[in-house]
Amino acid sequence: MRSQRIQSALGLLARPLATPSVTIPGLGAQARWAHSHAPRPVPAPTPFVPDVETFLTVIGRGLKQHASKFPTWEALFTLNSDQLRELGVEPPRTRRYLLRWRERFRLGKFGIGGDLKHVENGMAELKVRETHKTPLVRLRQVVNVPPGQEESTPEAVLVSGFKVKGVGTISGSYALPMRHGGARVTVTEGMWEDKRGHKVDGGERRREEVRFKRRVAERKALREQQGYY
Repeated sequence: MRSQRIQSALGLLARPLATPSVTIPGLGAQARWAHSHAPRPVPAPTPFVPDVETFLTVIGRGLKQHASKFPTWEALFTLNSDQLRELGVEPPRTRRYLLRWRERFRLGKFGIGGDLKHVENGMAELKVRETHKTPLVRLRQVVNVPPGQEESTPEAVLVSGFKVKGVGTISGSYALPMRHGGARVTVTEGMWEDKRGHKVDGGERRREEVRFKRRVAERKALREQQGYY
C-alpha cells in the first residue's frame, strides 16, 4: 500500500503541467499559450522540523495522517492543490491550510521552536544565560543548548518566543521545566496550528437570519405562556 502511494506521488511530480489552449478567430487554428512559471524553491528542513511527518505534525489540523502520501520533502513542497486532491488531501480548506503553511515555512516564518538549532529526537533543551550589561544591570536570556550542556557553552544560541520569569524560570508555549533547571521543548501535534474560530449565530452570512428566527420563536413562546395560543 505504501509503495503504491509513493509511486502515485512520484507520478504526480513527473506529470507535465497542462498548458491552456486558445482558439484565435480568423486563423482557423489553435494557438497554445505556454506560461512557464519558475518553480518555487524548496526550503531546507530545520533541526526542529527535519522531515515531512514532523512538519505535518506541528501544523496540526489532522494533517499528520497524510504523511505517508509524501515520499520526499521535495514532494511536500512541490505538489500543487490539484495534485494534493488526487492524493486524497481533503477537504479543500485543509489543502489551502497546508499550502499556506508551506509558503510560510518557505519564507522562514516558523512557529514556536522553529529557530531551535540543537534538537535530538524531537526534543530541545533551553537554559537561562545571564550576562552583565553593567556592574548593576544583569541581562537574562533564553538559549538553546546541546543536550546535557550548560548555558555557558559556546554552542548556545538565542531563541525567540521564550522569556525568563523571576530569577531563572523559563516561560513560553510548550516549555516544560526540567528537574535540574532549564526547560525542555518537544515536538507536539498542533503546536503551530492556526486555531479556527467558532461561528456565532450561524456566522456572518446567516447571523441576521438566525437572530430573526430566534426572536420570532421567543415571541411565540411568550405568547404561549400568556395563553394567546
